[in-house]
Amino acid sequence: MKKIEACIRAEKVGPVRKALEKVNISGLTLYQVDGHGKQRGMIQKFNGEEFKVGIMPKAKIEIISRDEEVKAIIEAIIEASRTGEFGDGKIIVTPVEEVIRIRTGETGEKAL
Repeated sequence: MKKIEACIRAEKVGPVRKALEKVNISGLTLYQVDGHGKQRGMIQKFNGEEFKVGIMPKAKIEIISRDEEVKAIIEAIIEASRTGEFGDGKIIVTPVEEVIRIRTGETGEKAL
């Protein structure tokens, strides 16, 4: 099992959720977060003045999946969230040792 964490542009949450539904992923956790990458924010203009916005609104999606689903999930997230501009985000995949469904006590992949 793997944990997939995707930090994406906040406005891409809807398209990413639809893309994940197409690959039959229904369970996810969504967080509204703020942050920046290497670019340390971005320059915006307001009333003709330029100013730097250092922390940008982002969305973080977490999914626990079976190993065989990881590639399809990653491809769906990338396809739905990529703009080609700085700030598109990152995807991190880590191993999951155990999952337990609290309601039933099921463990492992049965708990997904």
